[in-house]
Amino acid sequence: MSAAALLLIGLLGALVGLVVPRLTRRFITTPPVGSWGDPRPRPGPSTWLSPAVAAVVFAGLAVARADDPALPVFLAVAAVGLVLAGVDLACLRLPDPLVLAAGALSLGGLTGAAVLAGTPGRMLDALAGAAVAGVAHVLLALLPGSRLGFGDVKLAVVLGLPLGWLGRDALLAGLLLPHVLHGGLVLGLLVTRRVRRDTLLPLGPALLAGAWFAVLLG
Repeated sequence: MSAAALLLIGLLGALVGLVVPRLTRRFITTPPVGSWGDPRPRPGPSTWLSPAVAAVVFAGLAVARADDPALPVFLAVAAVGLVLAGVDLACLRLPDPLVLAAGALSLGGLTGAAVLAGTPGRMLDALAGAAVAGVAHVLLALLPGSRLGFGDVKLAVVLGLPLGWLGRDALLAGLLLPHVLHGGLVLGLLVTRRVRRDTLLPLGPALLAGAWFAVLLG
């Protein structure tokens, strides 16, 4: 990918980041008591920080998937994912309309990319990735004492589509990295006494960040 194209995609990400805070606020509600130690909604993403984060996310995907016909799909899912992360951080929710939108973009876009590239078999890999991610997270959600919500499970299924498209290694990384990131964050917050053991914390941002890193590594 040329430097000019990469710059344009980064600028596109920055423009998306300008819209993310406004969209996020539309979905913020009062979180459960005990979440982050405060039942009031936390602030949404910063108007100034969001464009920078979105630009990095878009540029990273462009560098990693420059030759992949599904790059526009990855960018579209990332745009919705930025809103989902903001909402989950603010009020521990992953709204179904946003998850459904990400799923529709992923399924429809990957199908189109597979047809145009003449590689329909890759859609079977994508669907298998979604199934594996769904089963794994359902099992985690059903474990005694699990705090994994079914909103997280649905998001994991959606993210399993593009990860499955990339192959087994990317899917495995996308399944493991979110929980490593989330576990490290929780441990750090506990050590610094920012949260208690019974504090509810969002997993959605870790699922999204882990998937992003898996795409970069894949």
